[in-house]
Amino acid sequence: MHIEEPVSRSPGGTSYWPDVGASLVVFLVALPLCVGVAVASGVPAELGIITGVVGGLVVGLLPGSSLQVSGPAAGLTVLVADTVAAHGLAALGVIVLGAGLLQVLMGLLRLGRWFRAISPAVVQGMLAGIGLVLVLSQLYPFAGREAPATTGEKVVGLPGLVVDAVGSPAGIGVGLLTLAVAALWNRSRLRVVPGVLVAVVAASAVGLLLPLPRIQVGPLADVVAPVDVSLVDAGVLGAIVTFALVASAESLFSAAAVDRMHSGPRTRYNQELVAQGVGNAVCGVLGALPMTAVIVRSATNVRAGARTKLSRVLHGGWLLVFVVALPGVLSYVPLAVLAAILVQAGWKLLEPRRVVELVRTDRAESVVLLLTAGLIVTTDLLTGTVVGLLAAVVKTAWDVSRLTVTVTPDGQEHEHVTLRGNATFLRLPRLLETLESLPVTKHVRVDLSGLRHLDQACRQAIEQWAAAHRTAGRTVDLIRPASS
Repeated sequence: MHIEEPVSRSPGGTSYWPDVGASLVVFLVALPLCVGVAVASGVPAELGIITGVVGGLVVGLLPGSSLQVSGPAAGLTVLVADTVAAHGLAALGVIVLGAGLLQVLMGLLRLGRWFRAISPAVVQGMLAGIGLVLVLSQLYPFAGREAPATTGEKVVGLPGLVVDAVGSPAGIGVGLLTLAVAALWNRSRLRVVPGVLVAVVAASAVGLLLPLPRIQVGPLADVVAPVDVSLVDAGVLGAIVTFALVASAESLFSAAAVDRMHSGPRTRYNQELVAQGVGNAVCGVLGALPMTAVIVRSATNVRAGARTKLSRVLHGGWLLVFVVALPGVLSYVPLAVLAAILVQAGWKLLEPRRVVELVRTDRAESVVLLLTAGLIVTTDLLTGTVVGLLAAVVKTAWDVSRLTVTVTPDGQEHEHVTLRGNATFLRLPRLLETLESLPVTKHVRVDLSGLRHLDQACRQAIEQWAAAHRTAGRTVDLIRPASS
């Protein structure tokens, strides 16, 4: 007689095992990324792991998104590094705590959906700028050198970096091996196992034979620091707002992308914003890195077959168990391997193909993208993003104010002026120039019926021009829009 083994099922009747399997896959991808993001940010590796654990065990349990996975993000690496350099590591906790509380407030005020209204060109420009800075910063540890402090110094130091890499090829060789294995594995039929994991294992095995700098991870409790509210000043408050806005935008953009990858429940944006805020508040209390929803881990979770939020909760549990039980395993991973993974992550953020495609198809949008990315690289993340948003608003205002003015003579005594589009104050100088150039000796018919919008400034200007024309003894007929 055949007896079937019992299968664990959720209350809804769905097997737990797909989520358990997916959680292990996500854990194996998240572990090196948590450490790598922390190292790239210039903070202890343990802080990245703490954020990953909180992202799984805290945010994973909260409502909002079912399959999105949270943790330390490569997109915040530049911001964290700049903030720690400006305010010190001790201030990181209060900044992340404040950002989390601000996210919770924004979610309760139902502001989550407004992040979906940000121009895609600004978002892509922000990611491209972050990606380029991340690649530049990781090329140095990739070759076994410490990265300079500023982006300008990183660029100037590239020739010397090439010379050093040729002189001591061990680190660069292991890094290139990491990139090659990841790329080839992802193209194989075995890509159900993440290429990042295979690359880390293979390159670390080779690295055992070489004298390379390696990861050092100690007890998590040793790096937990209490929040010091006395460090709050104007600069810290500015950093809180920046962290909250950038982390919220990245999380909600990731949610929109993940929703397109599965057919399950859609993300509830305001609740997801609250969940991210709670997670960041907890990370701030522990003095850890800020978190966002991370598209790499989230996509891995979906592709690995996850069905419920159980997978993301378990991945946080695996992170905690591994670091507590087997912290020494990470000491076998060379820093060059982590740098290679982050170079790959930065390249994916940069997405040069999409940038080139946008430049070819929409020059106005590409200007916004390049302006945003360029300012992020040359100044900082906040300046680049804010200027990019302003540029997008100006571009949109310019687009929606397109106005066509056509003057058609009708015999010797009449002129027909036809307006089409949107008559706003942005087009007022051109409109007045056309009207005032009409001969005062002719009768004029101005057709406004084709306008989609006529603002108060243009309306008054047209009426004042018509009144002045009539005082000269000529007739002016205004055919007004149907809405007038």
